[in-house]
Amino acid sequence: MSDDAASPAPLSDGELRETLERLGNLVLDMNDYVQEQTKAVNHATTAANEARRAAKATQDQTDPDQYAEYAVEVIDKRLEERMKDIKQTSSDLLKVSSYTREVLSKADQDRTEAQRQLWEREQKLKQWKSRWPLFGLGALVLALVMTLTLPALLGTTKVSCELMVGYAWTITTTGTHICVRYNE
Repeated sequence: MSDDAASPAPLSDGELRETLERLGNLVLDMNDYVQEQTKAVNHATTAANEARRAAKATQDQTDPDQYAEYAVEVIDKRLEERMKDIKQTSSDLLKVSSYTREVLSKADQDRTEAQRQLWEREQKLKQWKSRWPLFGLGALVLALVMTLTLPALLGTTKVSCELMVGYAWTITTTGTHICVRYNE
């Protein structure tokens, strides 16, 4: 084999320029195509990553264990607030109950004391009622005695005699001073 048959004929400068220009355009076209393909691959990768993240979020949201933990956390927060309110209300009710017990105890003591005082007054009234007839009889006897003895006692002096209405101090024929009542 000869060298001449295997090697092509040398290209002229114009042909060489045209071939190089075609090669350059081909490389530029290939570069543009590769860049477009790279953009498409990057876009597809980004979309796939976003889809993976969305799928993971969806999986997390639909995962019963994780959803249950979230639900328990939310319920615990709300129940904790309610339990605080219930504890406060319970404490307030206990305080009010204790105060009410004290007030009722004091009222019971006051009622017992009032009943005792009323009973004592009733006993004194019964004693007074039992003594009333004696007191009335004594007053009647005193009035009778005073009616009979008072004029005689008051008639012993001139001043006391003149104090009694209708009486006068006078001297008898024997010279004795006496208190006398004159009838007109």
